Amino acid sequence: MLRGVPVITAPGEIDAWNAESLRAVLARTAARGHATIAVDMSGTQFCDSAGLHVLIRAHRMAVAEGGELRLVICAPAVLRIFAVTGVGRVIPTFASRAAAVAPLPAVMIDAAWQSWPGIVPAA
Repeated sequence: MLRGVPVITAPGEIDAWNAESLRAVLARTAARGHATIAVDMSGTQFCDSAGLHVLIRAHRMAVAEGGELRLVICAPAVLRIFAVTGVGRVIPTFASRAAAVAPLPAVMIDAAWQSWPGIVPAA
């Protein structure tokens, strides 16, 4: 755990043979009350559709709980898979563990936008 964010180290290859194991670890971590989880894929050289499915599902569950899944990806082949499939536009990716667990900057909302339906000003 870094800065209060659990970090799960992914295997060198994520495929149909081990995607269920990764899913189980992510589910157990989320069940312990962690909405934001980092997955260190810096040593991952391959991720197939089964792996992508597990990560997308985990991200959706994290977002539903007010968090997100953050991925550390270094391998060009894995980055390419995430770019080609569009998953990299959905799940935040980072170049290092430190960047993945760094607090996100606060977002300021212009007062004019706060009058729009569905936007609730921060207390």
